[in-house]
Amino acid sequence: MPCSSKNTIPVEDQVIVQEPQHLESKSQWEQIKKTLTKKPTNVDELTKAILKHSAFQAKNGDTAALHSYCTKVLDPDAVEHLFDSLLPDMMQLALRVSELCTKPIPLLKRGVSHSITMSQEQVACLLANAFFCTFPQRDIRECCNYPDFNFFRLFKGSSSKKMEKLKTLMCYFKMVTQQIPTGLVTFSRRKLEKPLNWKSSKTLLTKLHITCEGTIEDDGYGMLQVDFANKFVGGGVIGAGLVQEEIRFLINPELIVSRLFTEALDDDECLVVTGTQQFSKYTGYNETYKWSGSFQDKTPRDAWQRMCTEIVAIDALKFEHFLEQFHPSKINRELNKAFCGFRHPEEKSPTLAAVATGNWGCGVFGGDTRLKALIQMLAAAEAGRDVAYFTFGDSQLMTDVYNMHSFLTQRNISVGEASRHPDSF
Repeated sequence: MPCSSKNTIPVEDQVIVQEPQHLESKSQWEQIKKTLTKKPTNVDELTKAILKHSAFQAKNGDTAALHSYCTKVLDPDAVEHLFDSLLPDMMQLALRVSELCTKPIPLLKRGVSHSITMSQEQVACLLANAFFCTFPQRDIRECCNYPDFNFFRLFKGSSSKKMEKLKTLMCYFKMVTQQIPTGLVTFSRRKLEKPLNWKSSKTLLTKLHITCEGTIEDDGYGMLQVDFANKFVGGGVIGAGLVQEEIRFLINPELIVSRLFTEALDDDECLVVTGTQQFSKYTGYNETYKWSGSFQDKTPRDAWQRMCTEIVAIDALKFEHFLEQFHPSKINRELNKAFCGFRHPEEKSPTLAAVATGNWGCGVFGGDTRLKALIQMLAAAEAGRDVAYFTFGDSQLMTDVYNMHSFLTQRNISVGEASRHPDSF
């Protein structure tokens, strides 16, 4: 944490005559507080303040995207509002971290099912600190297992995608600094205790609704909504990526805070996030993505004051060779991963909502759309959920998957039979 007593830096101008462990150090948080109480008046002062907390990043010094956003994207009135109002409000929000987060945040580590519940105000505070890059560099033993969280990579380069990402995230910061949300968000890491014996399953397929129109986030209300995740949750959201997972993390930015404490997902794990709020609208995908304005999320809240939005992050395998994915061990891995995400953690669960999903693990991950659709239908059936499948404009895929589902259900073909011969359908 930025305000941790262990977040220290060496005292300048020391003569090194002893071992490094004996050198004097001072609180980095005191330096951060000084930086964040001084309002920047232009982008150069802003970038200098951001880079001040990291000697390594200061050497690289690439903040071209942030510079372009401030000088080329925003009109003069927006620039004036940014430096006179929004950034000072974000700085004040970031400075409240020692007040809002009085205990260390637990890590969601590999191999352990565990949950963290935070207020939306705490999440906003942590994200404001990520924007100003105040988090200390992770321990070298841990950094390879956790995604980065400071926004350094977002500020690098000057691609049009970075401009649209900044528009989306600054919309979030504008909305939360004007009125802090008062709900809660729960992050749950879930582990599948043992893989299923898929070939012996007698379960029949559940219902399927499939369409080439609409999206998971717009039309999956009340359903378990699938995030086509990277094993490092959020993927390239603060980097170059801008496909399904990154888009969802941008329009629901509270998802991004999971990167602070979620270790890379193993083959038998998923992350379920309940209660995040959507703050932005968008059009397009990847290179054509455009922020299209703020969004007023009217989703009801549960008894815990969480938005009734449940998102599950499951990471698919990446295939370099197309035929590799048809190997039984690969199919079983994907079945177990999807089932881990779709199942209810309680054995005696109530009637479950449908799974809202689509072309999981396809695109750059090389998955076959029809195989992945079948895998998800089988896993959802075993978990006791119906499926709402969005093909994102692919009408032929819609027809093919519908016909495949009809073939299986009309003949009462079980999950076990289908998993033994997935290439037959």
